[in-house]
Formats: sequence, C-alpha cells, structure tokens
Amino acid sequence: IFVVSDGRIVKVDADAGRVSPVTVNGEMNLNTAAERSYIFEHAWRQVLKKFYDPELQGVDWKLYKETYAKFLPHINNNNDFQELLSEMLGELNASHTGGRYSPAVTNPDITASLGLIYDETFEGPGVKVMEVLEGGPFLNAKTKLTKGVIIEKIDGETIAADMDWNKLLNRKASKNVLLTVYNPATKERFDESMKPITPGEEQNLLYNRWVKMMRKKVDELSGGKVGYVHVQGMNDGSFRTVYEEVLGKNADKEALIVDTRFNGGGWLHDDLVSFLGGKPYLDFSPQGAKPTSGEPRNKWAKPSSVVMSESNYSDAFLFPYAYKSLGLGKLIGMPVPGTGTAVWWETQIDPTLVFGIPMVATIGKENRPTENLQLEPDIRVPNDFKAILSGKDQQLERAVQEMLNEIKNKPVKKAF
Repeated sequence: IFVVSDGRIVKVDADAGRVSPVTVNGEMNLNTAAERSYIFEHAWRQVLKKFYDPELQGVDWKLYKETYAKFLPHINNNNDFQELLSEMLGELNASHTGGRYSPAVTNPDITASLGLIYDETFEGPGVKVMEVLEGGPFLNAKTKLTKGVIIEKIDGETIAADMDWNKLLNRKASKNVLLTVYNPATKERFDESMKPITPGEEQNLLYNRWVKMMRKKVDELSGGKVGYVHVQGMNDGSFRTVYEEVLGKNADKEALIVDTRFNGGGWLHDDLVSFLGGKPYLDFSPQGAKPTSGEPRNKWAKPSSVVMSESNYSDAFLFPYAYKSLGLGKLIGMPVPGTGTAVWWETQIDPTLVFGIPMVATIGKENRPTENLQLEPDIRVPNDFKAILSGKDQQLERAVQEMLNEIKNKPVKKAF
C-alpha cells in the first residue's frame, strides 16, 4: 500500500506492518519567461474582476496592459518583474496594491544587535556606548558594560576607527560573542561574553523605549492629569495592550491621548471607537463621598484625543476617520492619506511572487469611497525635524494642551 504521510510517499507492507520511504526524484524544465508572462496577464485580469471600483477610477486599463507588456521580453528576473507589476498596478492610483518578491534565501546576511545605542560623535577606535536598551541582553546584574564604555574588539577582532564594524555581528544572533571593553572612567579593560539579539528584537526594544519616552513626556507636561497610549497596530495584540493600559495605569487620569502615529493598519477601528466612546451613566459614591468612578467600567468615558500623522496607513486611517465621524474628540497632527480599503493579496504559481488588489471600499458620510479621501486633523501640527532632534514632540505637546483645556472646563462632581 502506498500512502502520503506528512507530505511524503511511504510504502506500507500490510502483512509485516513495515513502513518504508519511497524516494522520488524528478526534474522540471521551467520556462520562467512564459510563467512571468502568464502572471502578468493574470494580474491584469484579476484587477478587472476584483478591484473595488468597477470603473477602475477611470483608468484605461487596456492601454496600460499594452504599454507595460512591451517590457516583458527584456525582464529575466523576479526583482525586475515585481517592479513592473508594481508600476502597472500603481496606475490605478490606489493603496494596498503592487507586486512583492520574497525569494527563499539560505543563510542570509543578518546583522545581529548588541542592544545598545552608540555615541555617533565618537571617532574611535572602537564604539562608545551611549545607552543600554531596557530589556536588552546587557540589562542584567552581572554585566560590567555600562554607559560610557568603549567596545574595542568583537570576537578578538579590533574595531578600527574607519571600519564598518557591523560585519563582525553578521549571523551572530543568539550565538556567544566575546567583547573586549574599556572603561575610561575606571581605566579597566575586561572581556564579556553575551548573546546578540535579532534586528527584529532590537526594533521591539527601540519601540518600547519610544513609547516610554512619550508616556513620560505626557505625564510631565500634564502634571499627571493626562494619560497616554500608543496603538502599535490594528490587531488583537495591540487592542489588548490598549485595553490593559487605559483601564490600568491610566484609569484615574482625567483625559487620554491616543497616539496612532506609525501604525501600518490591520482591522481594529470599530473595537477602538467602541472602547473610547463610552458614555457615563452612573457614578459610584461610597458613604456620600465625591464620585471618583462609575459606569461604564469597561470603556473609556472621559475626554480623549487622537494624534495622527502622514505615516498612518490603512486601518490607521479608518480609526481616526471613524473617531471624528462619531464626534469622540479632536484629531491632532498631520493629514492622513485616504487608504481605507480591504485588500486581497494573492500568491502566484511562483510562490515567491505576490500582488495585491484593494477589493472592498469603505463608504462614509461623504457617500463616496474613503480611498484617496484625505483626512484632515482638527488641529494641524507638523513635527519640526530639528525640534525632534532636541527631544521635543510638538504634536504631543499640543495634544496635552488641548486635553488640559478640556478638563479645565469640565464641571466638578460633588458629593451628595
């Protein structure tokens, strides 16, 4: 008996109960040019069938097919082909589209991270530590590596002043690495072993650092009266974080700033506006005391505002759009491009290639698709580059100011 088991063919001897693998060897001659030509034609036809606007926003789609097909005979790799797909799909003037190429790479170059921030003004030799990232591999009781020390060697190789030393950490994530460190304050030189982290793990540490800085800034500017939460993505994990932080550490705040900047989207807008749109209907007053809480207890029912910027995308457009439409509070920051469509990403017969088509439009009070409908803030505040470098955040500062003004005019509840 021949059986497919775990994706492999095996032979089963029914009498003896013995299982043995069946070796399969085969070759295929693949005409990659013909395959790319098919995918090109397929993508063009799928747009006709699935694009959210049956009129294709007035685009002469046949003309663009003829125009871009001329380049196909000159393309011999998927990197260029994905660009061709993206260029053609880009003529639709819509979000959530384009081609992607994700080749399978064996043992790729990945620069590991030490979980540190470096002094870019230090000329070397070596690299000078300016900050140890919280949650990183060096935040432990055993390490002697602190702010101000100089890393001189990595795995015995000296870091010269003119050297791109990052290459010394290539493919070193989660592997033991030996650092030679010099402390200028104590004149001590020592070796320390550690395991670097991946670029993704470093990115998470930097994100948490940024959120902590923003939270501290809001707390200081408001005198502890205004809470802060950042919505990292439009997904379940982000909603759980928002719910936990708002009804946890921010529960006693008088107002809330909801920061959506740098959010790439997902599908969470309705959950967020429902959560932030609580309406108070009961106060709790133990022993006749001044009410400090009440119902609803599982929603935010106090003043709030949303900070947004040009970096908001997709559902990070729909959330502030819905927030403004429902009159929940003010939008502060910069305009957000209208990118409120639901996308379908299709993997091709060559699985390294994917293209996207926005299939579902969202239609609001304007009675038109929100795609390409720019969302304007109630209070327009650009963040000046030089101000950011000096540690300021003008958008956040203005949001705090607005929240303080709003709670200042809010009537004070009294005991009965």
